Amino acid sequence: MSWSLILLITLIATVLAIIATAIIVHRHLVNKVTYMMDSLEDGELNFRFVENSRFNRALNRIRYIYEQQRQQYEQDSWTKLIRVLTHEIMNTVAPIASLSDALSKSVDENGNSEMDIKAGLSIISDSSNNLIKFVQTYRQLSGVARPVRKSLSLKELIDKIITLESEQIASHNARCTYSTENIDLLIYADEGQLSQIIINLIKNALQANASQITITSGNGNGDDVWLRVANNGDPIPLSNQEQIFIPFFTTKAEGSGIGLSISRQILRQHNATITLLRSDENETVFEMVFK
Repeated sequence: MSWSLILLITLIATVLAIIATAIIVHRHLVNKVTYMMDSLEDGELNFRFVENSRFNRALNRIRYIYEQQRQQYEQDSWTKLIRVLTHEIMNTVAPIASLSDALSKSVDENGNSEMDIKAGLSIISDSSNNLIKFVQTYRQLSGVARPVRKSLSLKELIDKIITLESEQIASHNARCTYSTENIDLLIYADEGQLSQIIINLIKNALQANASQITITSGNGNGDDVWLRVANNGDPIPLSNQEQIFIPFFTTKAEGSGIGLSISRQILRQHNATITLLRSDENETVFEMVFK
């Protein structure tokens, strides 16, 4: 065998070895990135790659940045929640304390009072009941039951909800329609909890003076399923759009401010998300994504 042929075979074998090694390394790197992305999506940040390469160090840095941002987001959310809780409690407790003190000072040694004690006690009772209602609402927010999931036909579920809410929708001179890219679309969810979320979005739309509510669904990336609830009602003010999922935040006079908070909490237990895609003069759109 000539030296040239041996050299050619050696060169080809070396090139093939390099290609095979590159493929293996590439596959290994892809697996690392996939593992990291799955962990980030699941909120599991207890992983760390051995920093024996620039690639691993880069992945660890991404994880660190993500963790810092999540901690900052959680801290901001808790700060806003505590601010709202404090505001609500003080608004209820302050009048009770003030009125109780005034009633006490108005009573003389003979038990006579310059104030209407009955009216004062009635106000105190109403304020106390409002505080109890507030606490019960908080208990409702913190006590969302674990979902009992089963396979659901989205079309059947939405049709049932529209029928159930038809009288309420008609009373507001509004229409609600459903369309889908896939009539056989299925999701794995708790029927009662998901119905609660969609009904809440419909009621919010009606309270925003919507005349048209449009529900659509389709397939997303991979096995993802998206469900959107849109309406043409009054838009959510831009300054409030980042706060609507904060517990007890509401712009309604009689709203509790927990509907969207509970919705997000329920969907997290479904490994799903809910976001506000847009809210402007044309339409307001909420999107749920089930993975």
